[in-house]
Amino acid sequence: MWNSSAIDRRSFVKAAGLTFLAPLQPRALMALDRADAVYASGMRTANGSYAVATVSERGEIVDQVTLPARAHGMACSQVTGMTVAFARRPGTYAMIFNPRGKKEPIIITAAEGRHFYGHGAFSPDGRLLYASENAFDTNRGVIGLYDATSRFERIGEFETYGVGPHDMTVSDDGRMLIVANGGIETHPDFGRRKLNLSSMQPSLTLIDAATGILIEKHSLPSQWAQLSTRHVDVDANGRIWFACQYEGHRNDLPPLVGSFAKGEDLRFVELPEETTRRLANYVGAIAINRAQGLVGVTSPKRGASVTIDAKSGRVLREDVVPDAAGIAAAKDGFAVSSYEGGFLSTKSDVAWDQHIVRIAAV
Repeated sequence: MWNSSAIDRRSFVKAAGLTFLAPLQPRALMALDRADAVYASGMRTANGSYAVATVSERGEIVDQVTLPARAHGMACSQVTGMTVAFARRPGTYAMIFNPRGKKEPIIITAAEGRHFYGHGAFSPDGRLLYASENAFDTNRGVIGLYDATSRFERIGEFETYGVGPHDMTVSDDGRMLIVANGGIETHPDFGRRKLNLSSMQPSLTLIDAATGILIEKHSLPSQWAQLSTRHVDVDANGRIWFACQYEGHRNDLPPLVGSFAKGEDLRFVELPEETTRRLANYVGAIAINRAQGLVGVTSPKRGASVTIDAKSGRVLREDVVPDAAGIAAAKDGFAVSSYEGGFLSTKSDVAWDQHIVRIAAV
């Protein structure tokens, strides 16, 4: 067990060596009762500061609040409404707020010897927050466990049974944690430098959410040892979809999207060669539209958004989105953001970050 990592704002600033450009304020943050804010995403504002914003179904910014540093992934509990912005790797903060509330956000920091990997998920009942973390002195992936009923006190951790866990999610019944171990070794002393590209060990693991015991581990085939498993989502049938980023030769054409279910082997989607080239060996985000049976992926490298039929694996559409960033389910298809400020049909004077979370039901 670890002591609580929930700290007040003054202690956080002192410990992290950061200075806020403006004090954190709820500002009636995420006022869903007065507007149709349904998404949340990190962003860089026009003045260069970082913030998290809520966004309408038209892509318009509803409200925003300052962040201490750049964020990456987001998580939201559909039960409690609590929403989290995780620091970009190798950051050590996460900010939790209630989109419907007016209380000041809670800031937590990673435990000693840990840093966040930018992603996490709530248990289906909203009582626990799971966060992907790096135990960097021993090069172990861990999932931090945080009590959402007690100001997100850190109450323990589980192994991820792999190196470099990035994205993770939870099965609908709450019994299983699903982790994408990217296989890349990092250490905060070296910033974002990747330390083991010649000996990567990417994998996907299923972990018992009650005990932390490994249920299954799926390592990638040896010929794709440099195919980093980065992001995951789950469809309406409980099938797990994953997206990859390739660290090998740029002229290779590795499979970038795949799926599996408990008890099955990994199955890659056979994307057309032109689609694989358009994704440029790098899928930055993946999302499932459960109602329509769709899988959506984005890549900022060549500015692409691709929609795949989950049942057949057939590519249904490809869109050119310069600097494509986040993706999330919309009522029809997907909402896509970009580093250039685009979000659905709206262009704002911001740079959206890599991920979007939907904070209201489709």
